[in-house]
Amino acid sequence: MSSQANYPPGHTRNPTVPAERTPSATWIALLVAVTFFMENLDATVISTALPQIAEQFGKAPVDLNIGISAYLLAVAIFIPLSGWVADRFGTRRVFSLAISLFTLASLWCGLSHSLESFVAARVLQGIGGAMMVPVGRLAVLRTTEKKDLVKMIAVITWPGLVAPILGPPLGGLIVTHASWPWIFYVNLPLGLIALAWALWMVPKGTAENTRPFDSLGFLLLAGACAALMLGLEWLGGSEHLGTGIALLLGGAVLAVLAIRHCRRHPTPLLPLGPVSIDTFRVSIFGGSLFRVAISALPFLLPLLFQVGFGFSPVYAGTLVLAVFAGNLAMKPFTTAIMRRFGFRQVLLVNGLIGVASIAACALFSADTPWPMVALVLFIGGLSRSMQFTCYNSIGFADVPKDRMSEASTLFSMFFQLGMGVGVAAAALLVRLSMSVQHHAAHAQPSDFRVAFIGIAVLGLIALVDAVKLPSQAGAQVLQR
Repeated sequence: MSSQANYPPGHTRNPTVPAERTPSATWIALLVAVTFFMENLDATVISTALPQIAEQFGKAPVDLNIGISAYLLAVAIFIPLSGWVADRFGTRRVFSLAISLFTLASLWCGLSHSLESFVAARVLQGIGGAMMVPVGRLAVLRTTEKKDLVKMIAVITWPGLVAPILGPPLGGLIVTHASWPWIFYVNLPLGLIALAWALWMVPKGTAENTRPFDSLGFLLLAGACAALMLGLEWLGGSEHLGTGIALLLGGAVLAVLAIRHCRRHPTPLLPLGPVSIDTFRVSIFGGSLFRVAISALPFLLPLLFQVGFGFSPVYAGTLVLAVFAGNLAMKPFTTAIMRRFGFRQVLLVNGLIGVASIAACALFSADTPWPMVALVLFIGGLSRSMQFTCYNSIGFADVPKDRMSEASTLFSMFFQLGMGVGVAAAALLVRLSMSVQHHAAHAQPSDFRVAFIGIAVLGLIALVDAVKLPSQAGAQVLQR
């Protein structure tokens, strides 16, 4: 993108004023936050409505996780394409088209009468979502000073943290007082507002020199993501066990080939250069594994409360709001805590608290007093918010300005892929437990306990990367 791609037509940047404080950058950041909220809300808002949707489609509730996974998979596959498409056709045009596609796909979701049609609409939604956020995030990152990086990333990413928690109670209210299609119809007015905002505020941003499209890289990356996600989906069912294993192996092979290709290609679709930066690598690998654990909770908790305990959708969604309360309560203290103790210590100590809160969910029963449930989820929300901001901030702490485009594309792909794998892994653990314990018809509370313990173990493994960080890692973005 050109250097003026981040400013509206006619705007002149004052070199003495930090870029993120100009009206254009601030408003673009808020617009990106709105689209990020829409994208992540739709990733989880259906979790509370899964039993109702499954009943209409004649499927088991746990089988409807493909509607979540397909959406997140499509986002992960098409994110690497977003940077090239924006450079080729212009930021405003791609961003506006993505919002339009997302909004129309939401309408299709609500009109679906079969699982196949529903999944196809969710894939189309995911493609639109993949084009919305990365381009906007890059525009903000390029105009932000290192010392203000934490603040601006919080503006962009906090809606993505809040949306998965607001999704279940919002979905519960909608399916209780209306019907499940309205979960998607609420996107129509939001999409129209965002589209008008984008056409007015976002500059064209056409690049002067467009790099050639790396078609082989796209095919390898898309094939690896699709095979790995589908392999996790099918591994949980005994009738598809062989196919699931074959897909996982095939996905691993394609991933290795994709990495080799991206390292050797002169203009790869997914540049891997930023991975050599220690702080970015921790955010990508350890951070993605922890996001797997984080993203599994908004899927598991509503199903545990409804399918396992028999609670109503509204009551289940209200309990999950305790996580949101924890997210909200932590926000005013996040930056101060990171400045006081540093990234490494916060990631390790806070990560252990988060892992313990996930494991504690395995102790829930239908008779557990609701204040105890709310307290555990509130503590988990506190930890979740802190860890999320830490990983997102340290990821760009040491990335030079001229490599922000590469880092943003790579980060966005791993971010969404981690969320998709989290949902798929949670469903896989539930299905495996059902198979071992011979719960053929419906998942029991014991099946969800297995899933919570498994997800907590993944979160614990994620902290190994943080142990290797030096104590002063990312210190420059924590300076006042």
